[in-house]
Amino acid sequence: MTETAPQNGELDVLCVGNAIVDVLSQTDDATIEELGMVKGTMALIDAEQAEALYARMAPGVETSGGSAGNTAAGLASLDARCAFVGRVRDDQLGDIFTHDIRSIGVEYATPAATDGPPTARCLILITPDAQRTMNTFLGASVNLGPEDIDEAQVARAKVTYLEGYLWDRDEAKEAFLAAAGFAAKHDRLVSLSLSDPFCVDRHRDSFRDFVSGHVDVLFANEDEITSLYQVPDFDAALQHVREDCRIAALTRSEKGAVVVSGDEVHVIDAQPVDKVVDTTGAGDQFAAGFLYGLTAGRDLAACARIGGIAAAEVIAHVGPRPRVKLADLVAGKLDG
Repeated sequence: MTETAPQNGELDVLCVGNAIVDVLSQTDDATIEELGMVKGTMALIDAEQAEALYARMAPGVETSGGSAGNTAAGLASLDARCAFVGRVRDDQLGDIFTHDIRSIGVEYATPAATDGPPTARCLILITPDAQRTMNTFLGASVNLGPEDIDEAQVARAKVTYLEGYLWDRDEAKEAFLAAAGFAAKHDRLVSLSLSDPFCVDRHRDSFRDFVSGHVDVLFANEDEITSLYQVPDFDAALQHVREDCRIAALTRSEKGAVVVSGDEVHVIDAQPVDKVVDTTGAGDQFAAGFLYGLTAGRDLAACARIGGIAAAEVIAHVGPRPRVKLADLVAGKLDG
């Protein structure tokens, strides 16, 4: 097991995912089509493709990212106690990622790789309709394995949150299974985000096995959950997922969210937003808000409302992480 920082008490959430630096740039639909991309999805690219695409992008914003990393940032903004596990290389982008995530109060102790591929980066093209098309070079992040999962750290966390994007490599699957095993041993919860419908398409059977066997709290959007169960509509998927995990928090964009737990169902309206600027990170921040509420002992409806408040904040500006203190925002909107 990897060494961790000195134990400093219980964690609310331990996030496990790809450690990625995001590069965000505005573009138009014509460019997306010219580059042969499918708008609104994530594609994996190699180092050569990453260099070529970066050269084509207009000036943009660079920020530490990755789905689970963004969720950790949201949790920190909510004053939750959280940690992150993910691999970077000992290079400039790796130093940036490490500094950024620690500076916002997230515990991060995964050792940087000293050889192999460079730190991962995600090149995100944002069209005028606020859709984001992501092209990800996974770099060093793909080398995360079971040796990076520390049992003591999992035992300290009320919830261990796993990013579905990691599921592509066998070593990462082993890391997920190790984390789930440690969580079960210490009577802790396991949460999974399905991450992307194409990710679900690639790994449907193994995802379903993992969800039914290990996951307590599942996050998915409408496309992901219907893909998981290969059903034509959301209502059919809802009936399946309620049998597979303790809690399913399902987002539906402007339709809000539905939370199901056994016979308990909550339909939550989306939070109003003056203008949707960039949907990057909306699902990540919804998960942050929901998990914050859950670990703070809130009921499921309140958890979903907090998730909606966090998601609404992040889609009102460019970038996947909150620009205001989410704890203050939630206090004003939900508890004020």
